[in-house]
Amino acid sequence: MVTRTDISEARQRLAESDFLLVDIQLPDELPPEERPIVHQLGLESERLTWFGREGEPARAEFLGDRAGFVVPVINGDEVTHVHVVVTERQLITVHRGPVKALEGLTGRLGQEQPADTAAVLFLLLQDALETFRRDAVQSLLAVEDLEDEMFERRRPEQIFRLARLRRRAALLHHVLLPYLQVTDELFTRRMLSRSFPEERQRLAREFQHSSRLVLTEIESLQDAARRAFASHSSLVSGEQNGVINRLAIVSTIFLPLTFLTGFFGMNFDYLTNELESRAVFWLLAVGLQAIVLFIALYVLHRTQIWRRLRDEEGPEGPEGR
Repeated sequence: MVTRTDISEARQRLAESDFLLVDIQLPDELPPEERPIVHQLGLESERLTWFGREGEPARAEFLGDRAGFVVPVINGDEVTHVHVVVTERQLITVHRGPVKALEGLTGRLGQEQPADTAAVLFLLLQDALETFRRDAVQSLLAVEDLEDEMFERRRPEQIFRLARLRRRAALLHHVLLPYLQVTDELFTRRMLSRSFPEERQRLAREFQHSSRLVLTEIESLQDAARRAFASHSSLVSGEQNGVINRLAIVSTIFLPLTFLTGFFGMNFDYLTNELESRAVFWLLAVGLQAIVLFIALYVLHRTQIWRRLRDEEGPEGPEGR
């Protein structure tokens, strides 16, 4: 059986019947003087005082006749932590706000028909992993599409979108890795115990295998984001090199004028007495400039430097990048 309720009715329903899954949605803020949720539910345990408390890190604890978990779930753009307590008769989940993964779990129970609460627990853990996998795959595809767009036409907003995707990858890795560490330690210890049933060992191994695959996909997302940043840096460097080359060409063309300006600006007797006619000035100023310009254009044409610069700009010109 499955029931969804609030904290005020949960204890009564737990006492009336052995529910398979009891899902409790808490308000966003609890009164500071309110008793711990574990006491309100009648689950008297000193080691479960963290149950339902906001801000708890990822947990996986075996407490003899029960086990407690704090399971991170990707819920839209946010990370929601679902607190879980499982016994041989009941599985209790506590969270703040709606969680889509738990809503989907209800439909899977009728299809999977789990044998006991432990099987339901592993279904919940697998669904939580699936939210990370879907988010990682979606972000990876977005990074690849963004990288293709950058090669077609680079725009300033692309670097901001790429930075957001990179931060998303870091968030997924930062949240999932500690959770997988604590669950792996718990399941490894339990599998070493002879009292741990074979079927539950199989479910634990499947979860560990799935968790490694999801972690690998998140790391692939991080690698893809780093490659996209490197591609963006290469594109920017190529454009800067083109600008520097064009500036160097322009500087070379106008270098004679700079030389003449400095040359005729010196107050030597020879310059002021011998090179004072207009003919000499026009010969040196215009003639020398024309000669250097002709030589520069000839060198550019022979070495095909100008053609390479034009090809690097592309059909849309420098503004299209």
